Amino acid sequence: MTGMHIIGKYFSLTSGQSDQLSQLGPSYSYWNERINVISRKDIEHLYLHHVLHSLSIAKITSFHAGTVFIDAGTGGGFPGIPLAIMFPESHFILTDSIGKKIAVVNGIIKETGLANCETRNIRLEDLKDKADFIVCRAVGTIPQLFKWVSKNIVPGGKNQLRNGLLALKGGDLTSELKELKTPVNIFNLSDYFSESYFDTKKLVHLIK
Repeated sequence: MTGMHIIGKYFSLTSGQSDQLSQLGPSYSYWNERINVISRKDIEHLYLHHVLHSLSIAKITSFHAGTVFIDAGTGGGFPGIPLAIMFPESHFILTDSIGKKIAVVNGIIKETGLANCETRNIRLEDLKDKADFIVCRAVGTIPQLFKWVSKNIVPGGKNQLRNGLLALKGGDLTSELKELKTPVNIFNLSDYFSESYFDTKKLVHLIK
């Protein structure tokens, strides 16, 4: 099962969401030939490895309208762009220190017609924006990442999950989590998806 079929397996989409998610395939193929943000081999698995992986956050929980997210180190736009499609009434700030990657993200945002996204070409340490949640995929170790972004998280929250960091990670996180001195929830993505790709993938939620 490939492409949009695998998204439809797990999510009920509006026609608008389906159109926007469908656009990601040709858009990323176009941009990736010009500025490499996804490995040549991995682009064939865009919807499983990148889109569905990003949307795993939406499988585990939902968010009220007006929730603000910062995508820390967005790279090619993950998880921010798929989540922005899934939660059109939330606001997303996609950040990366590499200008070429932000150029791709801006192109994708324009082509998919996303009105709830803005971008920042900035290092996380210098970011001043505030948000309910920081989302990211495999950006440094969890303790280091939380040190960088905790200043950007608004305490408290109005959603099912308390405000904090939502980090998509893989592998053995034992050593990283030992260093933490803040409440943490861990969700195994294999509990939500049957594909073997998710066998070692996790969502780590650190509370501000």
